[in-house]
Amino acid sequence: MASMFEPSMSSSLSRQLPMSATAPSMADSLPSINFGFDELRDRMAKFSARFDTFIEQGRKRVLEERNQFRMSIAELQEDQRMKKKDMEILQLRTNAHQQTIAKEAAEKREMQAAIASLTEQRNKNMASRDELKKQIETTQKEIDARLAAQRAHAQHIEAQARFNGPELDFWISNLCLTIEGAGKTDRLKFVYTHIDERDWEREAWFELSTSSRDYDVRHCRPKLEREKVERVLERVNESRELVTLLKGMRELFVEAVKQ
Repeated sequence: MASMFEPSMSSSLSRQLPMSATAPSMADSLPSINFGFDELRDRMAKFSARFDTFIEQGRKRVLEERNQFRMSIAELQEDQRMKKKDMEILQLRTNAHQQTIAKEAAEKREMQAAIASLTEQRNKNMASRDELKKQIETTQKEIDARLAAQRAHAQHIEAQARFNGPELDFWISNLCLTIEGAGKTDRLKFVYTHIDERDWEREAWFELSTSSRDYDVRHCRPKLEREKVERVLERVNESRELVTLLKGMRELFVEAVKQ
């Protein structure tokens, strides 16, 4: 660097030496000092331009980053809103699913109760069916036994009728007896005459029921004591001989008209 300028020395020299209009100036004899202001100014201008550019770029970057941050925040908020909406939808679906499960559980319990009731009813029906089968079998056996007894009785009656035909004609003649229908297929009416010595034309009759294996007297005129009729029927049902009934009933009628 050039020699240092000392103001105090120059001042003293100026005071000591008179100034002359023709004499060269002291300043002209001083060495020239270049401080580089233009270069400094140019450098400062370039620095200012670079600094302004840096500031502008920083400002733009800050604005971009802020805008990007705001966009990110908005996206996050939108994403959060969508997530919240999805959670609400999921909660609604969960509630609906839970309600469906509860409804299905209730329906399942109802179906199980219905199945249990139907099963119980089926078991009862099966038990009733088995009982009815047993009753049907028992009834069928009874029917078969009765049919067999009726067939045997019919055969016996047929055989007895063939055997007793002439004998029955004999007793009809000797007992003054006629046989008539009683208005029903299972009844016969037996009419007696000559039972009253005071009136030989007086009639006495009874109706015989043949609907069952045992004989039974339903109606008679004149009226007889039931106990006496029962004793006659008992002898007839034991012997299975119709003539016993005819003779016994005539004797009861003769006894009744004498009283």
